[in-house]
Amino acid sequence: MSLDLKRAVSQPITSIDTLVDVFRAAEKPRTEHRLGLEHEKFVFPQGAARHVPYEGPAGIGALLEKMGAKSGGYTPFRETPESPVIALQRGIETVSLEPGGQLELSGSPFFTAREAHAENLRHLAEAKAAAGELGLQLVAMGYRPFGTPADVPWMPKTRYKVMRRTLPERGRLALNMMLMTSTGQASFDWADEEDCVRKTVLVARLAPLMVALYANSPLVEGKPSEWMSFRNRVWDEVDPTRCGYLPAFFDGSFSYQAYVEWALDAPLLFLRRRGEYLHPKMNFRQLLKEGFEGQPADMGDWTDHLSTLFPEVRLKKVIEVRGADCGSAEMTGALGALWRGLLYDRTALEEGERLLPKLSLAEHLAFHDTARRQGLAGKLGQHDLHRLAGEMVAIARRGLERLDPQDAPLLEPLTRVAASGRSPGQAILDAWHKDPRMETLLPRFTL
Repeated sequence: MSLDLKRAVSQPITSIDTLVDVFRAAEKPRTEHRLGLEHEKFVFPQGAARHVPYEGPAGIGALLEKMGAKSGGYTPFRETPESPVIALQRGIETVSLEPGGQLELSGSPFFTAREAHAENLRHLAEAKAAAGELGLQLVAMGYRPFGTPADVPWMPKTRYKVMRRTLPERGRLALNMMLMTSTGQASFDWADEEDCVRKTVLVARLAPLMVALYANSPLVEGKPSEWMSFRNRVWDEVDPTRCGYLPAFFDGSFSYQAYVEWALDAPLLFLRRRGEYLHPKMNFRQLLKEGFEGQPADMGDWTDHLSTLFPEVRLKKVIEVRGADCGSAEMTGALGALWRGLLYDRTALEEGERLLPKLSLAEHLAFHDTARRQGLAGKLGQHDLHRLAGEMVAIARRGLERLDPQDAPLLEPLTRVAASGRSPGQAILDAWHKDPRMETLLPRFTL
């Protein structure tokens, strides 16, 4: 996702084949396959249940400033010289802000999950030290457990201003997604189109098991909801044209071309022109055919558009696994290890493909709904989700033991969670039942 208002001069798009070639150009030899982690988390005041604005001596802006001053090597990023700081950059590593002030690490690509985990641990140590000096705390949950979007201050980023206007036109819970959710994500490479298809389809088919393992958002507006992962539920009402699952994941037709065709029909959220974010009422297919203000669509427009699509597994220059709620540092480290073991070892990939029955899209959506409602307590037919999730983790472990045994210990948190049959959000519910006061509950789930 671009941080900048400006856009470089980019090559006009001459055909749909040019868009397909974007994914072909991202192919890498297997020896160069890496992974990356993203970890979002909430920032709350210590001892208080309120949302933190950007402004003020203990605001999100002050947190970025404190992190930059205390930690070495960060360069502050501003949209313009006069704008407030909205990110910190250190090489490829970026600390940025989601719309409601969720603090996000977009990590560097590494060959091993333990390297990515170590980078996240270093980031968390820096963020916690800075937050502590400001009387703030970092909290690991998938959804803000109190308040509504109307209560949450917006961060001063131009992209979010335009999305604040455009996304609610597409879905009732779009602002909830932007302001109220936090996630953990992992990204992976592919060798060729066949490899990309197999990996993407496997992630899509196994995603409900991951949702159940990471479900960590059962509270909404201060009380239990019907969902172990309400964060995942929110995505149903963001924009059905750009979220969820592609039918091609389940009918054998997925390909680079299939992803492009799906993306072309998603409405534009914005176009960057003249240093502004504009909102023409068209989808990308129309932009490709008609252009805008006399100018043809170009590859910069396509890159922007791909970043505004939110399926459960997303293609850009990497495969992004997007279904996990924010969890502890250990659970985030396990996320990279889980999918490295499943996707980068060929035997594990084959075992993963055989783990579940072949489901239609409708059957899969029902499976997904069970996972986010009931978490690991749910069932797929006669099969307990916690047992299926445990076998998925075991397949990943065997893959890592063949591929790189030093990564395998990172899976221990997932092994324990699956064996317990309790999604992480159950601990939040237990704590709420003992004491529902948010100022008491939040410190129990700090990072």
